Amino acid sequence: MVRFLKVVIPMMIFALMAACASSTKIHSDYDRSVDFSQYKTYGYYSPMGIENPNYSSLLGQMFRDAIDVQMKQRGYVKSDNPDVLFNVSARMEDKTRITTTQNPGMYGGGYYGYRGGLYDPWGGYGYGTTTHVSQYTEGTVNIDMVDPKLKRMLWEGVAIGRVSDKNDNLREDIMTGVAEMFAGYPFQAGQ
Repeated sequence: MVRFLKVVIPMMIFALMAACASSTKIHSDYDRSVDFSQYKTYGYYSPMGIENPNYSSLLGQMFRDAIDVQMKQRGYVKSDNPDVLFNVSARMEDKTRITTTQNPGMYGGGYYGYRGGLYDPWGGYGYGTTTHVSQYTEGTVNIDMVDPKLKRMLWEGVAIGRVSDKNDNLREDIMTGVAEMFAGYPFQAGQ
């Protein structure tokens, strides 16, 4: 099972980040009781939640690179003794969606053209409806900023979306998705 998760979670992240430009919901929030002006340096948990405990992955490095860009734009400096640490984690959940729609009427215009679709002559029996069931996998990627001294989460960015097979520009998609998450991070280093 652990081996399966080591393969599936990176694949899910690839697919979710590839979908960032379309249907992925991205949001972030921060602890409003914290004075963010005290933070000037950052680093990463080792390993991060998306990585194998024995080594860093290419995917982990892609997220580090994307977070580095965002933090440097805000004046933060990467450090071996950081004020804040970042962790990236992911999970998947199988979902089922059931959609029921009204048919326009039998034979293209109601019962033999009569009634013109104004009402269902067999209402309540399901003759005038179509039900579609689809199953899909929803993935969630979290980026957490933590104060390691207080052991307290300060900020979180979240991306939630359907997992897809498309991952043509993974590095670019991760950069874009992380930038969207950080759009909700209003602070500059030491301010």
